Amino acid sequence: MPTHTSKVYEHELRTLRDKLLLMGSLVEEMIHKGSTALSTRDSGLAKATIRLDRRCNRLECEVDELCMRILATRQPVASDLRFVTTALKIVTDLERIGDLVVNVCERVEELNEESPLAVTEELTSLSEEAAAVVREALDALVSRDVERAQKLLEHDDQIDDHYARIFQDVLTLMSRDPATVYRATRVQSIAKYLERIADHAMNIAESVVFLVKGRDIRHNNRLKESDPLEGEHDERPSRAR
Repeated sequence: MPTHTSKVYEHELRTLRDKLLLMGSLVEEMIHKGSTALSTRDSGLAKATIRLDRRCNRLECEVDELCMRILATRQPVASDLRFVTTALKIVTDLERIGDLVVNVCERVEELNEESPLAVTEELTSLSEEAAAVVREALDALVSRDVERAQKLLEHDDQIDDHYARIFQDVLTLMSRDPATVYRATRVQSIAKYLERIADHAMNIAESVVFLVKGRDIRHNNRLKESDPLEGEHDERPSRAR
């Protein structure tokens, strides 16, 4: 980060950065504990992970408030303005990741009251992938590494495909054995939550590129204004924002 003649302003920017990274660290902790609760069928750990979301929500409010204060009183420009506006976007993605981990843990608690399904084991590898892309996105943010962030975006389709395989397995299982419907739908929900966690990690990676380069790479597949098909809806659902 650039240095400033105003020590108070410098302190505000560094505080914002520290709070943002603290929230990222907390979210990583939640993902790790949620994944462990899933793989070990530990309802106690799932409940403890859910309680961490309160801290995540508090940090979101603190970051939002600090960003608003900086924008109102400092009127930042150039790289400082990009940093503050990007922080507002990233904190939203982090908060949503925390919420999704809570959703995972709630489904884990429900599944733990039933006998296990073999298809549940496939969730472990998907949760590891989701945790890995979140960690990579946050590392790219810390180091402001554009190349690292852009490389991470290549994993999006891979995770989507993994979710699609689990979804198909769940459908097959339910069609063969209707008695598994309750558990299978919980498994499908967890898989979807994990896929959306990865989507938010991709959003963070895109934000890193904008932060460093000032270039918006979101929706790179969007149609040009001159395209005669402008306005048509893409059949593939867009990532969560």
